[in-house]
Amino acid sequence: MISRLLRLPLFTLIPLALLHLFASAQVAAPPAPEPQTPSTPTTQAAAHAPVPDKPFELHALKPEFWKVFRKDAKLETMGTGFAFTEGPVWDRSNFLWVSDEKGNRIVKLYPDGRVETVLSLIDPDGSTYDKQHRLWSTSSGLRAVIELSADGKSFEVIADHYQGKKLNTPNDIVMGPDGAIYFTDPIIDLRPDQQQEQPQSIYRLGADHSLTLLTRELLAPNGLAFSPDGKYLYVDDDKTREIHRYDFHKDGTISDGMVFGTLVDPGSRGNPDGMRVDKHGRLFVSGPNGIWVYNRDGKHIGTVQMPHNMANLAWGGPGYSKLYITAGKTVYILQTKTHGFIPYESKK
Repeated sequence: MISRLLRLPLFTLIPLALLHLFASAQVAAPPAPEPQTPSTPTTQAAAHAPVPDKPFELHALKPEFWKVFRKDAKLETMGTGFAFTEGPVWDRSNFLWVSDEKGNRIVKLYPDGRVETVLSLIDPDGSTYDKQHRLWSTSSGLRAVIELSADGKSFEVIADHYQGKKLNTPNDIVMGPDGAIYFTDPIIDLRPDQQQEQPQSIYRLGADHSLTLLTRELLAPNGLAFSPDGKYLYVDDDKTREIHRYDFHKDGTISDGMVFGTLVDPGSRGNPDGMRVDKHGRLFVSGPNGIWVYNRDGKHIGTVQMPHNMANLAWGGPGYSKLYITAGKTVYILQTKTHGFIPYESKK
């Protein structure tokens, strides 16, 4: 073979030598390293969690934000695989009530991710306990406010009309300082085959099950919450992306509405939705991109960027120091440094 190569012209040997060197380099080159990805929790819930739209991040605007969250706070996945989560209510027996809105059911979600379907209900939404530890929920599909039985497996429609006309789609619901039930009634979930018969409103539901109209000022009322001292009612508006604050009176009426804060963030995901307050009067609002936190003076002190568009949140865990967050198909847990205000646990 060598003698044959030596008889070849020089101009032929040079390309062959170069080709041989190139082939040898290709064979000897080590394989490129594979990209490394962060490790993920090995819990069953985390293993099936949907791919996040954005990373979980804490964005502080004021130093007060770090009185609420640790800088190294971690977001935990409690459960996933739902159709669309709403209406979280934590129970002292260590489970979370969750409305699987598009799954047409209300479930119990346990810390290990186990899900127990308790009630089949068309399009359930917000929920709350009352002083007697009875669970109240809204059903957009029934266009009603309902009270669940003690075991949660049946319910009674308490309110579905006002002055002879059907409610729209009752949405969020809370217990007030006077023990009455308060809820918003927008048209957010009104189906094309359903007719709107009422303006979008906020109502009070008394112990005698009578409905009192509070206001029709907001274009699309959604989440609502009371301040710990019982002086104020907060309501957010889907249409204007504003949080409104009303003076609350002992007779169950409201007055002197004002814009408390805005949730305008061009290009970010989501609209104002559920809200909660802590014992210091700070407001935690489901909004564009995550949880917007306001102090009692209306200053936006920071935002919790969530992996997915979220709908609602609730306090729970030891000392009510954890936020249970419903976001699309998943329920998350976020430990805080503060403690939630729970109206039905208040001794006032």
